[in-house]
Amino acid sequence: MAILHIQTPIGWLRIGGTAAAIREVRRVDAPAPDTEPVPPLLRDCARQLEEYFQRTRQTFELPLDYGDAPPFHRKVWDALRQIPYGQTTSYLAIARQLGDPKAVRAVGQANRANPIAIIIPCHRVIAANGDLQGYFYGLEVKRQLLELENPRSFARQGSLFD
Repeated sequence: MAILHIQTPIGWLRIGGTAAAIREVRRVDAPAPDTEPVPPLLRDCARQLEEYFQRTRQTFELPLDYGDAPPFHRKVWDALRQIPYGQTTSYLAIARQLGDPKAVRAVGQANRANPIAIIIPCHRVIAANGDLQGYFYGLEVKRQLLELENPRSFARQGSLFD
């Protein structure tokens, strides 16, 4: 698997994949050396992520590879990819969409196991009562991503006037 690192407003992201598909986008504390040569698809992924952080991209056009992920995780991740930019849904709504309202915790576990952050937008899933819950990279990063996508709904008190 080839690796490429990019600096973003939420820190360093490691992009991993092959010439055929993206396999991971993960936040890392510091970059390791990138592999050489870097496949064009990874450079395209980096460009699309940069556009996302500049608010000029709302959807990603990249082939993804879920590897050997369990079938339920794959279903959850496919459902997450349907959540529109700037909108949120709940763990319960995803469970219902998949036909099992009792699978709320399993949906949360699939979110936690998401290997392709941002592109599979698990940050758009919140608690049914509207609370931010359970983001692998912490609630502050989740808030940053939601605020980036929808500043009117997720801006901190007073931040619109700073």
